[in-house]
Amino acid sequence: MKNSSSVVLSELLSTATIKLNLASADREAVLGELVDQIPQLSKESAARRTLLQALHEREQLHSTGIGDGIALPHARNGLNGLVDQSIIVFGRHPKGIAYGAIDGVPARLFFLLIAPTVTQHLAILARLSRLLRAPKVRQTLLTVDRPEGVIALIREEEGKI
Repeated sequence: MKNSSSVVLSELLSTATIKLNLASADREAVLGELVDQIPQLSKESAARRTLLQALHEREQLHSTGIGDGIALPHARNGLNGLVDQSIIVFGRHPKGIAYGAIDGVPARLFFLLIAPTVTQHLAILARLSRLLRAPKVRQTLLTVDRPEGVIALIREEEGKI
């Protein structure tokens, strides 16, 4: 992945990594709920703990709530050895969770980013941030009713950028 345009976000999502009804009441719990959506870590308790610790450490530095009701939880560095390929987990919360975003808006849309290298991590973060600038994309993500719809929307919209 030489640049963010070589990243195909829709290929990093799967129906298994999408949860449209997050139930957690706070940031700590929602991170656990998002991590639980990663099939590769379901039977790897040590890897799950490592990822959660990396996510918590990053949130302590500065919230990954970017505003407009969006949070992009991610580790500070690439997670070499934890995953073999990049993964995006999407979660949607019905009411929103206080997430420390600069605009103070509770986060309802969550994109957990996991990548084995810093280069991949930064490329995903850049492309996803660009995609989420569009109000129409954010609004549609709040109303889509199936995981397949999330993937189709992202595939369609990233074709435009």
